[in-house]
Amino acid sequence: MPDLLLELFSEEIPARMQGAAKEELKKRVADALAEAGVFGEGAIAFATPRRLTLAVSELPARQPDRREERKGPRTDAPEKAIEGFLKANGITLDQCETREDKKGSFYVAVIEKKGQPLEDLIAEIIPPIIRGFSWPKSMRWGEGSLRWVRPLHSILCTLDGEVVAFELDGIKSGNVTYGHRFMAPDAIQVRRFDEYEKKLHDAKVMLDADLRARHIWEDAKNLAHAQNLEVVEDDALLREVAGLVEWPVVLMGKIDDRFMDVPQEVLSLSMRENQKYFTLQDAGGKMAPRFIVVSNLIAEDGGAAIVNGNERVLRARFADAEFLWQEDKRKSLEKDFLPKLKDVVFHAKLGTVAEKAERVSKLAGELAALIPGCDKAKAEKAGLLAKADLVSGMVYEFPELQGLMGRYYALAEGLDADVADAIAEHYRPAGPSDDLPQGPVAQAVALADKLDTLAGFFGAQELPTGSKDPFALRRAALGIIRVVLEQKLRLRLANILEAARIGVAPVLEKNGHLDTFGDTRWGRIAASVENLLSFFADRLKVHLRDQGARHDLVDAVFALEGQDDLVLIVKRVEALGDFLKTDDGANLLAGFKRASNILKAEEKKDGATFNGAVDPGLLKEPEEKALHAAIEAARAEAEGAIQAEDFAKAMAALAKLRAPVDAFFDKVTVNAEEKTIRGNRLNLLNEIRAAMGAVADFSRIEG
Repeated sequence: MPDLLLELFSEEIPARMQGAAKEELKKRVADALAEAGVFGEGAIAFATPRRLTLAVSELPARQPDRREERKGPRTDAPEKAIEGFLKANGITLDQCETREDKKGSFYVAVIEKKGQPLEDLIAEIIPPIIRGFSWPKSMRWGEGSLRWVRPLHSILCTLDGEVVAFELDGIKSGNVTYGHRFMAPDAIQVRRFDEYEKKLHDAKVMLDADLRARHIWEDAKNLAHAQNLEVVEDDALLREVAGLVEWPVVLMGKIDDRFMDVPQEVLSLSMRENQKYFTLQDAGGKMAPRFIVVSNLIAEDGGAAIVNGNERVLRARFADAEFLWQEDKRKSLEKDFLPKLKDVVFHAKLGTVAEKAERVSKLAGELAALIPGCDKAKAEKAGLLAKADLVSGMVYEFPELQGLMGRYYALAEGLDADVADAIAEHYRPAGPSDDLPQGPVAQAVALADKLDTLAGFFGAQELPTGSKDPFALRRAALGIIRVVLEQKLRLRLANILEAARIGVAPVLEKNGHLDTFGDTRWGRIAASVENLLSFFADRLKVHLRDQGARHDLVDAVFALEGQDDLVLIVKRVEALGDFLKTDDGANLLAGFKRASNILKAEEKKDGATFNGAVDPGLLKEPEEKALHAAIEAARAEAEGAIQAEDFAKAMAALAKLRAPVDAFFDKVTVNAEEKTIRGNRLNLLNEIRAAMGAVADFSRIEG
């Protein structure tokens, strides 16, 4: 069975586009073949800087014959409608069948399509696939109409070793490819994939990007180990560099010692972003004065000139970084940088970054009283200066270093280490796997910054919608949840959200947006806090679900009045989950739902609520007396356990209700004929609901 080989050879394809492009080529060709009824045994795609390649194995020699049926108009339809149907399908009435259904008789076009030879089908489908390719950016060149990421030079297309002939904008398909641009630029004739891959390798082209990446990494590690150094792992950079070369040659360069006083994050970021170099470090994790560069050429001098050229370029870049570092160090965060934040707008509705810094400082001071070991003065200082480095020369050049450079500047001017660390870490965590801020001062500032952001944008009605979250509010809420839970901080969420809301209210009022809070000034804040609590509940559900917890259990706990201590909520959810996994828990949940359903039905029928006290004198049956006593005992034990924050013990107390609840429903008729006894028994059912409701809202639990 024949194999297909397709190569699209062009000028350099940006590394970031190669992975998606090769997958799109494979999918588009596979989909087009499948639509024609043609299927191969397997398909594999490759990308190098100058080519996209697809190999499809074990294809049939020709497209199978197909029979299509298309339902037409009724046989008694107007003549024009029938003629239109026949014309649209290119058939005559003789080629139609007449069939019956419940609506009457109608025509069916039966179209027999003869399968094409596979080479004709491929010649038909490939040109539109190439024309319709969805590059993020594309261009036209010369006088043709084809758009491609870079000028397309040639198309190699063979089936079973023979050329599949077609033409696209003057480019004729053939069986010719080209090797490495510098080391083997001559044309290479190929017939099949195995030959193609081998000849390219001989012509200094590694077709497989994964192979190129492994080669780079192994050679880099070997060069580093020879100097008793280690390569700093960077998978994203490795993938990018593998997309920049067709024949990787790994070399090591030297960094001038004078630059090693510049913060190593500046040096490594400059190398990574501007030059695509790998950073090296010693056994202690300190940056070494060496770098790894990957060339696309085997040089006659062993790479000495290439290394020398890259060292010269790096020297110039590091000289710029050194100048910015020295200039910034001469300035004070508070005296020089902080005043400039008044000219930087945080958001049109929320004022300047300077105003945000003042709010964060005040809120961090308030949070300091709630975080064990947190110094209020340090928290306020760090909150005020956390954004100051945004106007520094270094952060202007390297925005990724915001916060981190603030730490260096703070230490350079002699500020407290806790303040400096808090400045560096207040953006943490930036994602679900990011490190948390370490130390109470850093935690206070990180929480204050995120709380202020949430309060501000909720107050300004700039809320996430669907998949859109331009101000990363979901990430901010998740960051707060992670800090609070993983550091076990006992904070009342409603209180700290209200503090953040009060802090942001003046700037919203000044900018005419306070009316989004509600009816009255402080009532507006309370209403907005309720919205934020609901938002946090959703984020907490996502967070706990990712850890294996059930979302309905989070709902059941959050529904309790005053439940905004995240640490306690999680403890309740965990205890509730463990309880419901037991037979007692599952059966008691069923009993609760049965009691709740009876109450709902009877309350609806009577137009009354059965929430009165149970009259012990009206309890007639032993089972209802036993249930009443069990509820009283379980409620007292559960309440004590809840006060002690021992939720497992509270669940164990509720578990004791299982047997009396089962016996009650087995032996007692709730809807007794005597009205007073019926009402008393319904009140008893309500006591079941109330006793269990002290632990969680069981009505929200599924099952």
